[in-house]
Amino acid sequence: MTDHAHTGVGAVHAGHWEVSWAPIAIAFGALFLVPLTFTSLLVYHLPLLAILFAGVGVVLTMAGIGRWIYEGATQQGVISNVSPVGIGVFIIGEALIFIGLFASYWVLRLGTGVNWPPAGTPEFNKVLPLAMTVLLVASSFTYHMAETRLHKGDRGGFFSALGITLLLGAAFLSCTIYEYVHLYSEGFTPGTNQYSAAFFSLTGFHASHVFVGLATFLGVAWGVARNKINPLFVMVAGIYWHFVDVVWFFVASQVYFW
Repeated sequence: MTDHAHTGVGAVHAGHWEVSWAPIAIAFGALFLVPLTFTSLLVYHLPLLAILFAGVGVVLTMAGIGRWIYEGATQQGVISNVSPVGIGVFIIGEALIFIGLFASYWVLRLGTGVNWPPAGTPEFNKVLPLAMTVLLVASSFTYHMAETRLHKGDRGGFFSALGITLLLGAAFLSCTIYEYVHLYSEGFTPGTNQYSAAFFSLTGFHASHVFVGLATFLGVAWGVARNKINPLFVMVAGIYWHFVDVVWFFVASQVYFW
């Protein structure tokens, strides 16, 4: 008889199990945020209940994401070197979602011919997306600097470079919020026309990824500050951020300049 406590897959689980409440919190957060909130608002027309569900969903989702990031940043995995594979699979999945959104946009864009954007679309400031591109590209460079400094044992340099990265990312999100407020003040909302639905879907989905990336960097900073960091997590956080950076080139080129 094979002793599974010492060989094969059983050896992985015999000595150590990873336990986390983060996934279930995120799952229930998504439940409250999407089906319950929208059903209450759109089907039953109960705005107060929708607000309640949305609030609970945000708290659960943010708590789950925060916990999961903290665990990833500070704990060593049971199976070594699995993180690079995991982030690769994750990025492929995220890329397919973005491709789906882009495909929907292309169908709308090509189907309308010369009448694009549709009536009701305000004139967009083309300087703002260019400035946002500069911010995001610069943040990729500064995070790479932070990784390099950490690898060399320069904690001060690491925190300086990471702090600049966080500021650049926050500035990018601030530009998105500023633009949304400006567009809403002009009456341009997701329900205005086909272009507005595509615009807010693509830019909003990308902005959510930037937000998660910044939260991940805070998890990295927390782990380094406590002298308890998983080096692989630092690397995969950077890979994720560079992916978000690359996607922005497609988002900006499509919704602003085509």
